[in-house]
Amino acid sequence: MPGSLDADDDSELLRQFSISETWTGDFSSGVIRLKEWSALLHGLPTRECGLLGLMRCYDPKDHDRILQLLEEAATLSSSFCFSTTIVMANGYRQPLFCMGESNGHENAQSGGMLGVFVFPRSTVGSTTPLRRQ
Repeated sequence: MPGSLDADDDSELLRQFSISETWTGDFSSGVIRLKEWSALLHGLPTRECGLLGLMRCYDPKDHDRILQLLEEAATLSSSFCFSTTIVMANGYRQPLFCMGESNGHENAQSGGMLGVFVFPRSTVGSTTPLRRQ
């Protein structure tokens, strides 16, 4: 039954409550590669972008904190996480959680980030919530 809770299947429960997708970032080119839903929810016309293009839809109050976090991850192999809200043109606010790690700093010509975006599905206080497929 849709909407029923079965605590024995973590992956299905995650799909019931959110959309999650991986993303990668390449230090040598500065390109961030997203999957389809992530690009769509970030309001991007393509699945490749730079950091500032990615963040332009984030709540402006979070910009400095996220930039600092990702700059630190770009200089030292580490794991990171942040949360923010995507503010869409129609006024809808989509929560976003991001977790990831950076590596490959030993070689200045390579290295990158790997992460996952989690977009919670919410119907409270929204006019266009993410719906379960």
